[in-house]
Amino acid sequence: MTTFVLPADAVHESAALCDYLVDRLDSDDIVHAVTSTPDESTPQARRDSEDAQNAVYARLGAIATVDRHTESVNSFVEALLTVADRTGADEIVISHTPEQADETARLLAQSSRSVVVVPFSE
Repeated sequence: MTTFVLPADAVHESAALCDYLVDRLDSDDIVHAVTSTPDESTPQARRDSEDAQNAVYARLGAIATVDRHTESVNSFVEALLTVADRTGADEIVISHTPEQADETARLLAQSSRSVVVVPFSE
C-alpha cells in the first residue's frame, strides 16, 4: 500500500497529476486530494477547488481510495505538508509551472517525504 498526497486546487493540474498516477496505483493505495483554501478565498476559487477534487475522485476513485481534504491555509505547501504528516504519506506528487518555482522549491526544502514533480503546461 502506498499513500500519495497531491494538490487539488485547479482541474487541469489535477488531471495532469492523475495522468501520472493512474498507471502507478494499486487497489490498496490511497490518494489524498488536498485543497488549500484561505479564509479569504473567493466563491469561484472554492468552486474550482471542489471541481479539482471531484476530478481526482472521478479519475482515480475506481482504482484506489481517494480521500478529500480542505485545509484553511494560505499556501499549498503548508496544506500538503500538513496532510502528508497527518496521513503518514509515502509520496507527495505536485505539478510544476514556472510561476510556482518558489513554492515548489519551498516544498522540496521542507518535506521529509519523497516529492515527485510532474511538469505541467497549460
